[in-house]
Amino acid sequence: MGLDDKIKNKAQEASGKIKESVGDATNNEDLQAEGVKDQAAAKTKQAGEAVKDAAKDVRDDFSK
Repeated sequence: MGLDDKIKNKAQEASGKIKESVGDATNNEDLQAEGVKDQAAAKTKQAGEAVKDAAKDVRDDFSK
């Protein structure tokens, strides 16, 4: 994954945190749940990126 994807995922996570906070403050359960969902999706994508980065590092180590 490129830097653009990493930035988008961090933005999605931050947006999710904001939605969750606003949902809590306004007692809007739908918005709160949407925020939690956005955060979970972003964290899943970030975990996938970490796996890909680790695999690339291993591949690079073997090619040396």
